[in-house]
Amino acid sequence: MTTVAAIQMVSTPDVAENIATARRLVAQAAAAGATLVSLPEYWPIMGMSDTDKVAHAEHPGAGPIQDFMADCARGHGIWLIGGTLPLVSSDAGKVLNTTLVYNPDGEPAGRYDKIHLFGFNKGDESYDEARTIVPGAHVGTFEAPFGRVGLSVCYDLRFPELYRAMGECALIVVPAAFTYTTGSAHWEVLLRARAIENQCYVLAAAQGGTHQNGRRTFGHSMLIDPWGAVKTVLAEGEGVIKGEIDLAVQANVRESLPALKHRRM
Repeated sequence: MTTVAAIQMVSTPDVAENIATARRLVAQAAAAGATLVSLPEYWPIMGMSDTDKVAHAEHPGAGPIQDFMADCARGHGIWLIGGTLPLVSSDAGKVLNTTLVYNPDGEPAGRYDKIHLFGFNKGDESYDEARTIVPGAHVGTFEAPFGRVGLSVCYDLRFPELYRAMGECALIVVPAAFTYTTGSAHWEVLLRARAIENQCYVLAAAQGGTHQNGRRTFGHSMLIDPWGAVKTVLAEGEGVIKGEIDLAVQANVRESLPALKHRRM
């Protein structure tokens, strides 16, 4: 079995402060035996405005955020899934919202640029990620020692076809910053649905609290097994959740209910 962990944060506009928090929480996860750790979406910066992240966009392979993640993975000997960070895009006024993966040697092992960009308008709440983010174009996976890991981010959760395109995974990760409004209605049911229909583990690392910019994120970082059972969850506030990836459990689910083999489309 493999121990995995998700980091929950309440990120601020201060990149250095967020790095310090992530450093402490990843160390806590590693000390608890986790060999794969995921950070949440937007962990390095939750700005006072959506455009703040553009000023902190890094070029691939260079910058303090990436340096921290590589050092952290290498220092603890873990697979680190770096939530998301802003990378430069072809549009000077926008960024890519990117998940980078590092292996236990601190080397790049995977990348996924968020494809589906969140848009929501209800009452006093309004969000439009397309104003500051360029969408990605490619499905992201990587091979971990226990099997294939599928990469997705937050709003992707509402598009099941993305997960089918990943192929058969042992684990799907979902770093996120779900709003409290949408999260309280849909977060858990969507995560459980993705686990059930793909018969794999789902690890969701979330933002969870009220941020300095006034935004409230839902939290509820969790690990879900291939049967759709929630194994562990953290409601709000910063912290760490951990659990086991048991391939025997996954194999049993797929043998007893071979839905993936029964697909016709």
